[in-house]
Amino acid sequence: MSSTATTRHRSAVSLHLPARAPFDFGASLAFIGSFPAMTGQQGHSGAALTLALRGNSTTLAARLTAAAGGAGLDCELTADVPIDGPTADAAADRLSFYLGLDDDLSPLYAAARRDPAFQRVAERLYGYHQVKFPSPFELLCWAILCQRVPMPVARAMKQSLVEAVGNRMELDGRVLWAFPEAEQLAALDEDELTALIGNRRKAGFLHGSIRRWLDLDEGFLRGGDHGAVRERILDLPGIGPWSASFLLIRGLGRMEHIGYDRELARAASRTYGHPVDEPEFRRLASGYGELQGYWAHYLRVAG
Repeated sequence: MSSTATTRHRSAVSLHLPARAPFDFGASLAFIGSFPAMTGQQGHSGAALTLALRGNSTTLAARLTAAAGGAGLDCELTADVPIDGPTADAAADRLSFYLGLDDDLSPLYAAARRDPAFQRVAERLYGYHQVKFPSPFELLCWAILCQRVPMPVARAMKQSLVEAVGNRMELDGRVLWAFPEAEQLAALDEDELTALIGNRRKAGFLHGSIRRWLDLDEGFLRGGDHGAVRERILDLPGIGPWSASFLLIRGLGRMEHIGYDRELARAASRTYGHPVDEPEFRRLASGYGELQGYWAHYLRVAG
């Protein structure tokens, strides 16, 4: 933490968020700009990313820019209440995890050198650290909302939840909304959730999953035994194998295992220049060991 100031009843704290090299913030911004689940939730102009987030039960706005020399990010946090050390630390952890700043890409790139087709993808995306959802809880809710409905409908449901809680910040003349924490949404009963999203079945899944999420430890989800974590996630209402894989990789950064689906098969087929069936997909993925999820994510991003 380098400085603190208060202006117009707002507090501001400047932070430096280190990133493990190689790191290309421009690649992160390009992904965020094309990610439909986040449309309208974040802003980026030029080389800056702005978003709202929750840290230590506080709503904050963050502006992130690349630090000199590409050595991580400079971050300015603002809030309508004083930002103490624990709050700044919680926000820094959330932002660093969201942007994958601590991810070590060297094993991925080393394996790519033995895989000429994928190496072209790795060179194109060099320095791109996986951008997750801003929080795994947000992804849990999104995984339930987006099932079997058009994307605009799912986004409208999500925005209704956000606005009902009211985690609102303004930055640079733009309104930013932070997705609620589990404790905030747990204050809504099933009827209230139904009224907000207009779908009783999804509201029932949300209601049950939100309450079970309160009993989960995010530290365990991030670093515990993969099989045990997957079982806990599959126990959540409305979460099946595909949603569990989605949450493990894009919410928790668990790259040890990757499931096979049609979208990934198409992405692999484009990269490798021929149809890739499930046995070949699993053989290719095994060459990336603990980072096979990263390999698959790069395949998707490469388009």
